[in-house]
Amino acid sequence: MTESVMKLQRVQLKCKNLHEYLRGLSPGILDRLYNHPATCLAVLRELPGLAKNYVMRMLFLEQPLRQAAVALWVKKEYVKEQEESSDILLGLRLWHTQLLPGGLEGIVLNPIFKENLRIALLGGGKAWSDDTSQLGPDKHARDVPSLDKYAEERWEVILHFMVGSPSAAVSQDLAQLLIEAGLMKSSEPGEPPCITSSGFQFLLLDTSSQLWYFMLQYLQSAETRGMDLVEILSFLFQLSFSTLGKDYSVEGMSDSLLNFLQHLREFGLVFQRKRKSRRYYPTRLAINLSSGISGTTVDTHNQGFIMVETNYRIYAYTDSELQIALIALFSEMLYRFPNLVVAQVTRESTQQAIANGITADQIIHFLRTRAHAVMLKQTPVLPPTITDQIRLWELERDRLRFSEGVLYNQFLSQVDFELLRDHAKELGVLVFENPIKRLMVVTPAGHSDVKRFWKRQKHSS
Repeated sequence: MTESVMKLQRVQLKCKNLHEYLRGLSPGILDRLYNHPATCLAVLRELPGLAKNYVMRMLFLEQPLRQAAVALWVKKEYVKEQEESSDILLGLRLWHTQLLPGGLEGIVLNPIFKENLRIALLGGGKAWSDDTSQLGPDKHARDVPSLDKYAEERWEVILHFMVGSPSAAVSQDLAQLLIEAGLMKSSEPGEPPCITSSGFQFLLLDTSSQLWYFMLQYLQSAETRGMDLVEILSFLFQLSFSTLGKDYSVEGMSDSLLNFLQHLREFGLVFQRKRKSRRYYPTRLAINLSSGISGTTVDTHNQGFIMVETNYRIYAYTDSELQIALIALFSEMLYRFPNLVVAQVTRESTQQAIANGITADQIIHFLRTRAHAVMLKQTPVLPPTITDQIRLWELERDRLRFSEGVLYNQFLSQVDFELLRDHAKELGVLVFENPIKRLMVVTPAGHSDVKRFWKRQKHSS
């Protein structure tokens, strides 16, 4: 498979950016969102430069502008950028078209958005969060380094749970969300869920992308959980403008929002010492969630650390439990030292990974993107014998297809066999036939119909 095709497969899990997500919401929800200054500021921050310029030039205009006049703001060679910006502004309902006297088409800034963006930029309006001064000083205050450590540890618990680490435990709500997002699938009753192909691909993303993708899945199921989508989205945007290391009060929060806060606590987006604590601290993950800025708590273990030899041995120079667990998904662990693990890629380990939904190309991509600096000096980075064999093991497993069925044999004549076989074909339940040996297999669902037909034929003959 070519590198370009592999790249196409890898980006299938790439999540929508903020504007793509908002454009998919209904007009009613968007207008309600724009009633919150934090939302308006977050949307403005993520606009392309030209679109942002349009908004600022129209922010204090009370009359609609002729569309032809707006088009004159941009030189002809930038028409494409102008069209893209216009599409974004219209899709986000920031621009409204309006018919002017004389039949000319005009453009006006969304009045709700305009009013609340002015508040966000110039001050005024209701405070985004209650003041904690009445609570007094926090005896258990957390500084920035401890918040960063907390956020990383909480998020890594989720990743460890996905790779099946026995020490990682998450709430039932979170486990169900991982299943609904397609990142994990249910196992046998009483057994924890196991990772899917999409889940393995998810683990290859950087932390910011993982978190945003995960939150999008959460938001999609928010209303089925009885939550107000506008309320929790507005709260997320408020968090993105919080001050790292500062505490905020929970006073005035609805029960739905308090429940959402507990979920954010489990994800590592906020720190709250205990469930009934009256204050919380946003972490860097929450502040960077909608801003597209990578925090300092990301990908500390993703630098090149893997050496792969032609004898199928993997030497991983890491002490990260998560990276070791990822390697164990498709290889057999042989030795473990303080800063080194040795594993072996085998036919059984590869096919077990493939049975769990992980593809050969995903395994190869994982090894290539985490290759040690020494391996990066060679071309190709991974030994062809390894990459070819992993793909062959995948093909070998895909050669066979297993289907349940009911066997019919011991026919007394070829006529009887062909009669029953043709009937099974007409019903669409024939799985296999061997006319020479006079045997056939039908699906379990079609067995009763075929059996009744055969009894009728025997009684009538």
